[in-house]
Amino acid sequence: MEGDSIRPDSGVGTAPEVLALAKVVTRLRAEVADLEGVASVTAVVERAKGVLMAQAGVSADAAHQLLLDRAERRRGTLLEESWIILSRIGARPTSTAPQGASSESVSLLDSASLCTSGSGRGDRRPGARRVLLARLAKGLASVRTADDVAELLRAVLGDEEDVDAVMIYRLVPTGSLELAGGAGIDAALAEQWSHIPPLSGVAALEASATREGVWLEDLEADAVDYLLIGDPPERWPSRAWLPVPGSPPTTMVVGFFRSRPGPFDPSTRTLLRRAVRLCSGTLREGRGPHGPGAVFGDVEAVQSIFDATPGPMVLLTPLRSQAGEVEDYRIDAAAPESVDAVGRRGRELVGRRVLETYPTVAGTALWDGYRETLATGTVYESEPFAYDEMTAGVPQRSVYSVRVSRLGDRLVVSWIRHDTSEREARRLAQLQRLGNLGWVGWNLVTDEITWSDHVYAVFDRDPELGPIRMEELPDHLVAEDVPRLGSSVRRLLGDGRAVDESFRVNTANGVRHLRFVAEVRTDADGAPVEVHGFFQDLTALRDAERALVESERAVLVQRGMLKAERALGARLQDTLLPVPEQSLELAGLCVDVAYVPADSGVNVGGDWYSAIELPDESALFVVGDVSGHGLAAVGTMAQLRFYTKGMTVTGSALPDVLGRLNALLLHTATDRGGATATMVMGRYQPWDRRLTWVRAGHLPPLLIRGGEATFLPQPEGCLLGAAFHSTYGQEAIGLLPGDHLLFYTDGLVEEPGEDIELGLERLAGSAVKLLGEGGSAMLARTLAALRSGNRDDICALDIHLPDDS
Repeated sequence: MEGDSIRPDSGVGTAPEVLALAKVVTRLRAEVADLEGVASVTAVVERAKGVLMAQAGVSADAAHQLLLDRAERRRGTLLEESWIILSRIGARPTSTAPQGASSESVSLLDSASLCTSGSGRGDRRPGARRVLLARLAKGLASVRTADDVAELLRAVLGDEEDVDAVMIYRLVPTGSLELAGGAGIDAALAEQWSHIPPLSGVAALEASATREGVWLEDLEADAVDYLLIGDPPERWPSRAWLPVPGSPPTTMVVGFFRSRPGPFDPSTRTLLRRAVRLCSGTLREGRGPHGPGAVFGDVEAVQSIFDATPGPMVLLTPLRSQAGEVEDYRIDAAAPESVDAVGRRGRELVGRRVLETYPTVAGTALWDGYRETLATGTVYESEPFAYDEMTAGVPQRSVYSVRVSRLGDRLVVSWIRHDTSEREARRLAQLQRLGNLGWVGWNLVTDEITWSDHVYAVFDRDPELGPIRMEELPDHLVAEDVPRLGSSVRRLLGDGRAVDESFRVNTANGVRHLRFVAEVRTDADGAPVEVHGFFQDLTALRDAERALVESERAVLVQRGMLKAERALGARLQDTLLPVPEQSLELAGLCVDVAYVPADSGVNVGGDWYSAIELPDESALFVVGDVSGHGLAAVGTMAQLRFYTKGMTVTGSALPDVLGRLNALLLHTATDRGGATATMVMGRYQPWDRRLTWVRAGHLPPLLIRGGEATFLPQPEGCLLGAAFHSTYGQEAIGLLPGDHLLFYTDGLVEEPGEDIELGLERLAGSAVKLLGEGGSAMLARTLAALRSGNRDDICALDIHLPDDS
């Protein structure tokens, strides 16, 4: 390390800040070397303590005191007594062992560890536990960090106690937990749980506060009461959090995570407690830069003052070289609003160096100001400088200056913001503008009235006219509101009760709705001396409320009209389309009729059917669907139904009937879009069992024959009312005994966002299944009942030719 040190003459021509940082690096290297020497001595002492703990079954503190007592009786040092203990059991010496110590014999600890390898998992004999503690004591002699301790605990307790992971947390002054070490956890989990704020339901915080172990042995119940570490938490079905013994408050907590479910038995609990006690010396050494001694003397009193002081402020102690030159400063106290370059705040800065937390200060005018104030005692104030900061997530540029004063042999450094009043005034103006309000004040002793600028905008008043005096205010009010506001003001001045009153004022631009909120301040005798409050313009709010009321009234009227229309349409539909309670018998056929209106909506639909016997003893079957809803759809449906019957009864051919209905819709349309409809129509001749059918843009009929379902080939024919000169084809099919022919509307098959082919396949499958189960009597009604929550009307006819038997 000597070759890496910085000699005083090596800084010729080098910038001051570089020299300062180089000295910090050199000092840190020297501290590391010192710590390595201390650690080597400490390792021997810790091993000796572990041996005594294993042999006598005492705590770490008791073992340490026992070593001190023996050293005093022998008039030797603690290190010499430790080597005597280790030499008796044949322990291998380390690099600090005195000459003559045995290095060839196999130690008792090594022999014990070999014995445990064959003892089997779950050995709860006291001897087995002592062997585990002995292995742990031996390992502690070579560990240096909390990560090393966690790994050692996991290695020793993993096989015997199913300890799968270990986490060690340190309690920081802010009340949060910082992860100090871990083993058996991945980097992502360590990053996720590296910092735990002071929340309720954290087992580690509970163990630190109560100084008692927290045993989590029921994963389902513990998940309700605690935040469980793990992704997923089921990875470790049981876990324990044990505080590290020491002077209160407890600042270290060790967590054991087991892959074995179920409770910890008494022997395991005892073993884990002794293991934590054994590691307490190593964990509480404070070998890092923030160990014991960072705060001392009267610094705690200064810190308590800083805790109640607004703004950033720190207490610095100069750190001098052997020549007496100030090389750096240590932060011994910090106000809560103090923050360094990496985001550490308040007490998190205590114990750190200035060149570690604010490295850019080296070689600046501020660094020279520190030295001048420390040497002469004169207060140093820097020139104002701009600083970009984040406030509530919003970037803002503030102007600061630094003030440095001497306190004994230390420095008090504070940051002063210069633009606070201007910023607050700007925020107040924004608040008044966004809330459309302004503050007011009346001094009842001097009769002085003060208005903010926005009050003039609220009253629509010229600022050159000045504020309205209290006695003049009724002249500006709507007459009906004067008594109510006067009563409120008298209550305010007489009883001292705050008021919150709404009223109206006349302005050049019409009537405005205002709100007045005020309270009174009294003197020692209870007499009112000042009134302060605000006026707020509520005109836009009142207009919106009025518009909302009118809109609600219009909606109610429209809803009533729609309900009345639906009731009328439903009555007309029931009159025009009576649905028989039982199946019909027409021309030797059994016909099942189903009609189900939509579940939602306030208008009736245009689905309809017709099933009648013609004069020549044949039968006519029709199913149609008129576009739209409401009375217009019902009227169109009535037209189509009656015209179809009339033309068919007079002997018109089915294609001719569709052509004339198409012309009817085109010439009688009442709206700009015109009325359209789909329809399927069939005529059955019982003498030859032949059914002739036509369609106008409708879905194909479904034939179920011999346990199979097929859709009939469709003849030519577009929907009614779509185009002039439309032509319509015709198809025929002979029905066989046992056949079912289904006419239906799209409400029986359609689903929003689904292809119509899927709906047709579902209908065919359901029909075959129902007939196979013996449901031929009411097939149409059963299929309609399966469509729960239907969004459209359903109309269906099942035309069934019974068996000859």
